[in-house]
Amino acid sequence: MSPAATRRFFLSALGTTGVLTALGSSPAHARPDGHLRAAYLGSFGWTTPPGEGFEVACHDTLSGSLVPRRAVPGVPDASWLAFSPDGRVLYTTNELVPNGSVTALSLVDPHDPRPLNTRSTEGAGPTHLSVHPTGRFLLTANYTDGTVVVHRLRQDGGIGELTDLVQHTSTERPPRAHQVIVDPSGRWVVAVDLGADAVHTYRLNLANGTLHHNSQLSVASGNGPRHLAFHPSGRHAYLVNELASTVTVLDWHAAAGVFTPGATLDTRPEGATGENYPAEVVVDRPGRTCYVTNRGDDTVAVFALSEHGARLRLVDSVPTGGEWPRHCTLDPGQRWMYVANQNSGTVTRLARNTVTGKLGAVIDSAEVAGAAVLAFRP
Repeated sequence: MSPAATRRFFLSALGTTGVLTALGSSPAHARPDGHLRAAYLGSFGWTTPPGEGFEVACHDTLSGSLVPRRAVPGVPDASWLAFSPDGRVLYTTNELVPNGSVTALSLVDPHDPRPLNTRSTEGAGPTHLSVHPTGRFLLTANYTDGTVVVHRLRQDGGIGELTDLVQHTSTERPPRAHQVIVDPSGRWVVAVDLGADAVHTYRLNLANGTLHHNSQLSVASGNGPRHLAFHPSGRHAYLVNELASTVTVLDWHAAAGVFTPGATLDTRPEGATGENYPAEVVVDRPGRTCYVTNRGDDTVAVFALSEHGARLRLVDSVPTGGEWPRHCTLDPGQRWMYVANQNSGTVTRLARNTVTGKLGAVIDSAEVAGAAVLAFRP
């Protein structure tokens, strides 16, 4: 079995459970108040030890620490999290094979999420989801099946009926839909397919919830595009190629819904060896810095952005303090970076210079078995 196939077999063994310990020194029994805000963790249950699935934490906006609270039962394999436009509902994938699903949780009390309902994604291994900016539809990518599905959302934020399912195709490898998002203009749905080596754009019919294919960007065979992130200007995006350990700058033409590829850079320093599979890509709020996690090297690649986002330059490679960094995110104040290290079962916090975007050393670490994703409520 090839390294990529071995890695994919490993990642598809998924499940839920986990133990969250305090990230920092705040007492675990503290009642959320004032500068303590809700944060949410997703984890896999197939790891050793297994993760809890979905957990609630408190984020101390002054110290940066995370305070553990509790797991929410019945929400397995929460591998991606997204919020409704008003922040009152949180949606999570349940990355199960063969019967994937998505769950909606009410955040009327942000510190005590309550499940509203769960719906089938009519596919396997849903790995990513997003909410349309109208708040009327939920978009989900089924990785294992290579499909993108649309659910109508109820007025209470619960997940309604499935309105469309689009099947990707591929000539060399099975399609593997890994991400689905809406572009900054709100006009286009963008789906990244790792197996098909393609990025698709669709127009969503807001009346009936159906997707209509608009364009396709094909990348080099075997690159395995995983995720992309847009520059705040909405004119560029950065596409992470998981199987090639590269990131490609894309020009985005919002009027036509078309990507044009630009330069491709390594996510690793020159001379790096061994297996490596980049995962997450994040752009800071000012659009000056882009970050990519490297699973294998166990680092965050730091890229400086210039020419209004048209150009990337690798400026640093910072250890995450854990193994297999699947996800990273900046806190709302962008003072720290948090990294979900799946294989070591940790969430680490790195210092960040808010002016230069550079990352410092790991400040502290929390035990989060099967860590997959961390999200802060907007």
